[in-house]
Amino acid sequence: EREWTAAYARFGLTPAQGFVLRVVLASPGCLSSQVADVLGIARPTATRLIDNLCEKELVERRQGETDGREWSVYPTRTGKALERPINDASAEIAKALRRKVGADLFESAVSNMHNVRKSLE
Repeated sequence: EREWTAAYARFGLTPAQGFVLRVVLASPGCLSSQVADVLGIARPTATRLIDNLCEKELVERRQGETDGREWSVYPTRTGKALERPINDASAEIAKALRRKVGADLFESAVSNMHNVRKSLE
C-alpha cells in the first residue's frame, strides 16, 4: 500500500483514485457500476471516487444517449495526459514488488486474489 500511495501522490491522487482513473482511461464511456465491478468495490464507493476525479477535472460525466438516467464517465484531456505516466508508475510498482517477493510469489498472490474475488461474486 505504501508503494501505491507514494506512486500516485506524484499525481495528486490516492491509490483508489488512481485505480479508478486507470479503469476510465482503459474504458472511456464506462458507467460507475462498471468501474465498481472491475475493481470489486461498492457502487457508492466508485461514485464517490469518480466525484473526486471530476473535482480534479481528470474525468467527466456525460449523460447516456439511450438512457437519460445513465451517466458515462470519460477522461478529460488532463486525465488522458496522465495515462502513460500513471501506467508507467504502476508497472514500476509491480516490477519492484516482483523483485522484493519474487516473481512466482507475486504472480501467485495476484492470481489467488482474483480467484477469491470470483468465488465471492
